[in-house]
Amino acid sequence: MVSDPLGPLRKLVQSGTRTSGRLLALVAAGSMVCAVSFLLLSAGRSDTDRAKERPSLLELLDEVGRTTEGASETLPKESPPEAPRALAWTSPLARQCSGIDQAIQKRLKNKKARLASLRQSIAIDKSNYGKRYRRDPWKRPLDPSPRVVILHETVFSMNSAINTFQTHHPRDEDQVSYHTLIGLNGQIVDLVSPIDRAFGAGYSAFLGEWAATNPKFKGSVNNFALHLSLETPEDGQNDGSKHSGYTAAQYDALALVLDEWIHNYGFSPAAITTHEHVDLGGERSDPRSFNWSELQKRLAALGLLCSS
Repeated sequence: MVSDPLGPLRKLVQSGTRTSGRLLALVAAGSMVCAVSFLLLSAGRSDTDRAKERPSLLELLDEVGRTTEGASETLPKESPPEAPRALAWTSPLARQCSGIDQAIQKRLKNKKARLASLRQSIAIDKSNYGKRYRRDPWKRPLDPSPRVVILHETVFSMNSAINTFQTHHPRDEDQVSYHTLIGLNGQIVDLVSPIDRAFGAGYSAFLGEWAATNPKFKGSVNNFALHLSLETPEDGQNDGSKHSGYTAAQYDALALVLDEWIHNYGFSPAAITTHEHVDLGGERSDPRSFNWSELQKRLAALGLLCSS
């Protein structure tokens, strides 16, 4: 009998290695009220209304940053870690302006119109996520704007993953989360706001960039990444190198979430990568059996792969 059935999950998502220091400043009450009010008011409005009235992500990050920076004037005794060697990333997604699958395009258009009914938000324990940092422990500026998407898989069921994220983890090495989960049936579950930092990857970097937010640990992509995980099929609930793959409903939902993030935060589809690629420890392989051509067809149908 396996003593810790969630062990592979914790290992695959790097056991939630928390690469941030403890927040040393309290978020101002007024800032919190503004942020909560924005989320409540935007829930019942159209996309057009929200686009006109909502503050940008950077504006919200600036608001949080003003209350979380400069809490301590004491610099760490440790020296800042050197930036990692840049590993090349060639996106499997190609430019595509023609040859669009009309059936997929029609299906995604219909799903996009009722996207709210396909997703839900679930609160997780506060130990498993944190604020994005605008300065590192050595007072050097950091850019916390989301600009890379890291794809993961759950290993076990989506409910098992959610239970893990809702469990209080006092130890940094046990803290873990994603921004969004996508179930086998295409259900979208949002767990951490994109404004906040999910603990999806520990020792990691993308194109030679990381953010060191805790002087006791090396850097991570968490401060500028969005983490999205696909529920693993039953035949993949093990440590095998592959499984039967993800469902069409999952690829549909994945494309719709990526469409929203790309439009909201302005990064390129080329910045969609995998946990396996950003992991500097060479221990991660997720998402196993991911089919990039299925994502290609859907992003092309949404018009996201035609820019020069």
